[in-house]
Amino acid sequence: MALTREEREQFLAEPHIAALAVDAGPGRAPLTVPIWYQYEPGGDIWIMTGLDSRKNQLISAAGRFSLMVDRLEPTVRYVSVEGPVVDTAPATPDQLRELSARYLPADKVDGYVDFSLKNHGEQLVLRMRPQRWVSSDLGQV
Repeated sequence: MALTREEREQFLAEPHIAALAVDAGPGRAPLTVPIWYQYEPGGDIWIMTGLDSRKNQLISAAGRFSLMVDRLEPTVRYVSVEGPVVDTAPATPDQLRELSARYLPADKVDGYVDFSLKNHGEQLVLRMRPQRWVSSDLGQV
């Protein structure tokens, strides 16, 4: 059964690991990788990636990407969203901290942020405006 707008937005706002997919060009399947993301209902989705990453290069060329999140309990549920990139900007340490705190235990955030700032190179925040949604709750399968 398809989710209501409120259900799908609330589900997407939960801290799931997303599968990001983007066109990888002629003769290639889409690049699909796990990624952290941030979303608040009614807003844009943002992700962080390296300036020189293949993800960034492909997203820049395609101008859009999709994310899919799912869970298995208490019911099988998923949300997939696709849309255009509406903004790209250098990532800030505050954004890195916000995203890290969404996924890591509180006592691990500072260490991860320090490591990332020292080792991951220049990062970008890409904002995607949700345009097309596919969602379902398959119940207790």
